[in-house]
Amino acid sequence: MYTVKNFKTKKALKEALAAGEKIRVYQPNDMAGVTQRVAHGTHHVTLEGPHFPEPHRWYAQATVVDGFVTAVK
Repeated sequence: MYTVKNFKTKKALKEALAAGEKIRVYQPNDMAGVTQRVAHGTHHVTLEGPHFPEPHRWYAQATVVDGFVTAVK
């Protein structure tokens, strides 16, 4: 999954979360409806960045509550 904002580093993602920024997630080309499923309830997902077509340089485990990231490892 990706964050809506294209974070270049995991550190930048963590800093934004710590600063209180609301961070949404989505699954590109989402034919299976994953984005809709994580919009409700609590889920544990894997995030990757930066966005395609750049090569992914970071991955993170995240907790998503009602579509927003609440914690990142």
